[in-house]
Amino acid sequence: MTGRTREGADLVIVGGGTIGGWAATFAAAAGARVVLLERGLLGQGASSRAAGIVRAQGGTPAAVALGRWSIDFYRGQADRLGVDSGFREQGYLILAATEEDEREGRVRVAMQQAEGLDVRWVDGAEAVTRNPTLAAGPILGASYAPGDGCIDPPRNVLAYSLAMQAAGVDVRERTAFTGLLTEPGSEGPRLVGVETSAGSIATERVVLTGGAGLGDVGRLAGLRIPTGGVRHTVAVLEPHPAFAVERLPMVFDVRDGLYGRLEEGGLLFGWSNPDEPPGEARAIDWPTFERARARLATLVPVTRKLGLRKIWAATIDFTPDHQPIVGPAVRPDGFVVEGLTVASAGGHGMMWGPAVARIAIDLALEGRTAVTDVRHLGLDRFDADGRSGSTRIPLPCPSPSGSEARPAALGASAGLRSGSRSDGQWVSSRTGTGTPVRSRSRMGASHHLLSDAGRNRQCIWIIRSTRSRRSSLRPAPAPRVRRGRPARPAASAQRVAWPG
Repeated sequence: MTGRTREGADLVIVGGGTIGGWAATFAAAAGARVVLLERGLLGQGASSRAAGIVRAQGGTPAAVALGRWSIDFYRGQADRLGVDSGFREQGYLILAATEEDEREGRVRVAMQQAEGLDVRWVDGAEAVTRNPTLAAGPILGASYAPGDGCIDPPRNVLAYSLAMQAAGVDVRERTAFTGLLTEPGSEGPRLVGVETSAGSIATERVVLTGGAGLGDVGRLAGLRIPTGGVRHTVAVLEPHPAFAVERLPMVFDVRDGLYGRLEEGGLLFGWSNPDEPPGEARAIDWPTFERARARLATLVPVTRKLGLRKIWAATIDFTPDHQPIVGPAVRPDGFVVEGLTVASAGGHGMMWGPAVARIAIDLALEGRTAVTDVRHLGLDRFDADGRSGSTRIPLPCPSPSGSEARPAALGASAGLRSGSRSDGQWVSSRTGTGTPVRSRSRMGASHHLLSDAGRNRQCIWIIRSTRSRRSSLRPAPAPRVRRGRPARPAASAQRVAWPG
């Protein structure tokens, strides 16, 4: 698409959810002139309907890093921004109901401890002591991280809305992104702007964010982004004295994908049905609600007779391997669109959103990030059918429509040597090994879990560019991955990010 533009920006961000909102704030704070496009209203999607759980107990070093960065960000919001998302430290118990659960959990804890996370394995008795509402019988043990917690999702939307206003972001609600503007270049089309439902904007940098609709946004930009949407249900039970406390560790039942935390003097709990087809959430699935309620009563007996205070269903996004997507935009023909970045938390917007937003802006403005190793989180890890080299992780969600999303055959996890590549694309230090473990959810879904004991000590993604730009920012290299050449193949290392 080619055309003339009527106004300009250093950076255009598509999407007004958690990632888009915080990304816009970070970019504006760095001095960029930022325009944010939102086809509806800020936070109208899953960002205002989430459960708000935030944890650093990830299944890989990268997942741990994303969670820790986001928690640190939430903790420091009030001092840095004058607003906050309502983060409350509660601690998190990831429950083990079988010996297999316990074996897998201990491997995760060992990896997390190696990354410096304050986490340990506790036996069933201590788990019940820490959360007295739990029944002792079904629990063999749990991983416990005292620093995990939760935020208030509507308050988070308000926080990034106010932060964007204070930073000078040009927010345009009810303005849809309709495509990219390009001009012929010596090495292929060159990004010069975006088309919107209200006109065109000149820019050389665009960040595409979004939830379940990111795939549609990608198609408008000529990309194939393997994201989908699925119904996720959250309910809140009536108040009870057992929940009338300031702190009570949150709980996650790995086998059933069922979690719970304090909310308004009662208990908030949520789940997805892994057997239903992907699609927009239009109603409450009451039979699945009854099954989730029964399982909850087994774990937390006091909930058995509590009334339902409120319930809602939202469409959450996910990727075939349930990992985030963040990095340069790779077209189906393997070429990278210079200046275009894709950012998705893969259904973990509250937990990873701020970190993914920070990475996206780092890459868009500087071509590098020190948050974590992102080489295995890019679009280039997916094949034409939406399958990646990473094992699909145990989330109670189906696969995106149009893709079987079967995991690639598992092999030894590749170790990557430290150093700088001759073309200047990245420097990294990453090693690790992975061991696949198979598990089955009691609610009917067969999943894979990759226990990764590898250590991720240092990683910086660097993308070389020498092209100058006209803006109020100081000169900085724009994202580039061998412009005019096919993108690098997806890494062979098996990587996962544990459930959210």
